Amino acid sequence: MSPPPPNRDDRPILQVGATGYLGGLVLQELLARGKTVRALVRPGSDPSKLPKGVEIVRGDLLEPASLRNAAANVSAIVTSAIGYSRRKEGDSLRTDREGNRNLVDAAKQARAPRFVLLSILSCDQATDVPHFWAKKETEDYLAQQGVPFVSLRPGAFLYAPEGGFGQMIRQGLERGEVLGMTPEGIRVTYIAPREVARAIARAVDEPRALGEKIDLGSDRPLSGPEYAALLGKLLGRPMRVAPMQGGRGPRDDDMMAMFRFFQTGKYVADTRRQAELFGPVPRIEDAAREMLAGLGMLTHR
Repeated sequence: MSPPPPNRDDRPILQVGATGYLGGLVLQELLARGKTVRALVRPGSDPSKLPKGVEIVRGDLLEPASLRNAAANVSAIVTSAIGYSRRKEGDSLRTDREGNRNLVDAAKQARAPRFVLLSILSCDQATDVPHFWAKKETEDYLAQQGVPFVSLRPGAFLYAPEGGFGQMIRQGLERGEVLGMTPEGIRVTYIAPREVARAIARAVDEPRALGEKIDLGSDRPLSGPEYAALLGKLLGRPMRVAPMQGGRGPRDDDMMAMFRFFQTGKYVADTRRQAELFGPVPRIEDAAREMLAGLGMLTHR
């Protein structure tokens, strides 16, 4: 039996987080699918790199009044915005908690037909990881408020971030080291951000996804040693697992709590529904190649 056809609605999609790394990929996927996009951009953020034809509305998740007009008369709301990464000065978990609640309230007031939330794999089991739990709270709030939603729960991103973190990853690989997220025998799910973006774009009008919380991942999880072996094979030299180093501050505490959660073995996706709704589950080798190419360490894919 063939899947039901997607809903057709010519009204714009409100995208929150379009100026971020993943948000940019989501925007590409939405436009490629012929969607009209209205991007919510914070004051102080530069929208000049967004493609022509994207409607820009200024607003902030922490300013509820700014969200009302942005959410009016849309076919869906899509958000990949996060504050826990503290990418910009002033970012915090308030965005992930209070900000997302404000956006849900705006969606309810506007009677938005669908709210697509970028959540996190196993967030409902990670009570001690603040940014995981904030996603679970948003899922709960969507249900409580009766807003039609799809929650996508990806595993750990394999990507080449800009700035200092990307440089740190590259320097580690040049030394023959990968970050040891789990010991031998404990596996976690990884996924390429581009695959997450594709799933988000499809979730906007996939009728079977409505009301679901859907794991996203690659074809198999990896332990720390398996991850090192995979990257070593692609780079043509051996890789060893480097020990975790803790830092100081709320973000570091949050990240260390996340790594401790990884040790439980609960951060593994069930990708069966992903395959049914969004197509073949991507190979972990392809995600790793994309990351290495983004770091400029792989000249072929």
